[in-house]
Amino acid sequence: MKQVSIRECESYDYDVFRRSFEKMIEDIGGIDKFVKEGSKVVIKPNLVIKKNPKEGATTHPVLVRIVCEELLKLNCEVMIAESPGGPYNKSNLKGFYKTCGLIDELSGLDVKFNYDTSEVQVHNDDAVYLKTMDVIKPIDDADFVINLCKLKTHKMAKYTGGVKNLYGVIPGLKKAEIHYRFQKEELFCENVLLDICDYVKPSLTIMDGVYAMEGEGPTAGDVRKVGVLIASESPHALDIAGCKLINLDPMKVGTVRGSIKRNLIKDDFSDIEFIGDNIEKFIVKDFKIPVTSSDFRLLSLKLPKVLGDIADKVITPKPVVDYKKCVKCGKCKVACPAKVIEIDEKGAKINLKKCIRCYCCHELCPKKAIHIKQNIFFKLIK
Repeated sequence: MKQVSIRECESYDYDVFRRSFEKMIEDIGGIDKFVKEGSKVVIKPNLVIKKNPKEGATTHPVLVRIVCEELLKLNCEVMIAESPGGPYNKSNLKGFYKTCGLIDELSGLDVKFNYDTSEVQVHNDDAVYLKTMDVIKPIDDADFVINLCKLKTHKMAKYTGGVKNLYGVIPGLKKAEIHYRFQKEELFCENVLLDICDYVKPSLTIMDGVYAMEGEGPTAGDVRKVGVLIASESPHALDIAGCKLINLDPMKVGTVRGSIKRNLIKDDFSDIEFIGDNIEKFIVKDFKIPVTSSDFRLLSLKLPKVLGDIADKVITPKPVVDYKKCVKCGKCKVACPAKVIEIDEKGAKINLKKCIRCYCCHELCPKKAIHIKQNIFFKLIK
């Protein structure tokens, strides 16, 4: 039985947060159940974009601090490591650590920030699609990885939680290459993300669900209070709790479908036990869930391939630039896997005929200048 602890947490006030954290960790056996004393531990937060933690896009630094404190009690060598959106270089990493609140929050703790931007090619015989991949070096060096994710929606994957957070172990723009190789949602979410998670094998996954992001996540949505912390040894089981909290059918999430296909969780979720506080108390019934390509994938699958491909392009939500907000920074162009974005005097220009609908441009725009527009035809058939 896979246990998932859900504990109420009202705010990011240190004392309030720590009390909730301690109850949660005690529920699942204590931090020393998941790491060995004196080991090398990498903490992998969600730092997808360079934003203040109040904006709800990144793992809150108070969670990172308390996990570090617990690991230091075990004399562990602790490192914060992440490959955020955009180029993977020292300057970019420093900016992310600072803006996302980690440098200030962890001041005074014997914790290292990773600035080594070298990569390691690894092989995983158990992978289905991504048998060989490049990962950031600290992941390969670590004895244990602790996965600190954020409860958010996602315009491409619908939901981002424990499994998807580990996509951040792929270095910098190598993530764009993988997006381009595996353009279909069922390939990327149901298989590639599962392959990455299987390689990393986090010993513990903790979700920051005190304040979540709804709507146009994972970076341009709205902050919504849920008021929980969640933890599990299994990121797959944790994601079922995450879906339930935001009133989302787990079967609409590619990583969940992939987890079931690989027998990592049962299709009726009978192998998952929620412990701690009653999860029903925290479900947000009107949480805003985005429309994604998976919502109409059955339509295109029923058509001949040529017509199905056309339907994909016509009906799939598309990225649209708000030129009043666009500052022509070019970050969308750098992040685009298909290389179909140019910057002119007006701003970002997206070639929608060649766009693969990965929404990396939307995800990494610092000004929320790119929106995902739903096709009117889909609105009618829905």
